[in-house]
Amino acid sequence: MVQQKDNAPRTPLSRERVLSAAVVLADQSGVESLSMRKLAQELGVVPMALYKHVANKEELLDGMVDVIVGEIDTGASGVDWKSAVRQRVLAARQILLRHPWARRVIESRTSKSPVVLEYMDSMIGMFRSGGFSVDLTHHVMHALGSRMWGFTQEVFDDDPASAPAEVPPEILRAMAERYPHVMEIAMRADHDGESVVGQGCDDQFEFEFALDLLLDGFERLHQQGWTSRRSAAQR
Repeated sequence: MVQQKDNAPRTPLSRERVLSAAVVLADQSGVESLSMRKLAQELGVVPMALYKHVANKEELLDGMVDVIVGEIDTGASGVDWKSAVRQRVLAARQILLRHPWARRVIESRTSKSPVVLEYMDSMIGMFRSGGFSVDLTHHVMHALGSRMWGFTQEVFDDDPASAPAEVPPEILRAMAERYPHVMEIAMRADHDGESVVGQGCDDQFEFEFALDLLLDGFERLHQQGWTSRRSAAQR
């Protein structure tokens, strides 16, 4: 905590200051250890002072998500929808990598703030400006899912703590006999030691690979004038 001199004027407490300090604390020690008491201590105030700006821990987390979403560069320079969406999603990913705790907090939110809704609206607007129908855009947003925030649920466990440091050879042999295709993929050599999408996978490559597959598919459907069966039946 930065200590202020007794004779120095105190920086007024504000909602923005509370949320910014909470983000910094979460970055430093994880969101699980964040508490109103620790946050008050960091800001040099009594805990009750925080409740003038955030009603409770859940509202604090909602506000922290707003701070994170506000950091995403939404000024994509791509002249076409595909470049603009790709730039936006990868910009979001950079922010999520900077704040590793944010993924789980975003996933845990049950309501969407105006900041989040504005972000979603602008994402949808990219497809609509690109000529996508409301029908196709609806399904595109479902397909994108959490990728619009820069992360996705992977098929492999992304918790490094769950992976043993070293697996005995006899266990590997037994697994290879029982799950040959899983082990064939898992033992590939082109891996990144700090991956979060399975031990050794190059997570940035995998994220962009899947994103590009989706964008190419969206483009093909758009060019074909695709409509869903339900939409076609309503015509």
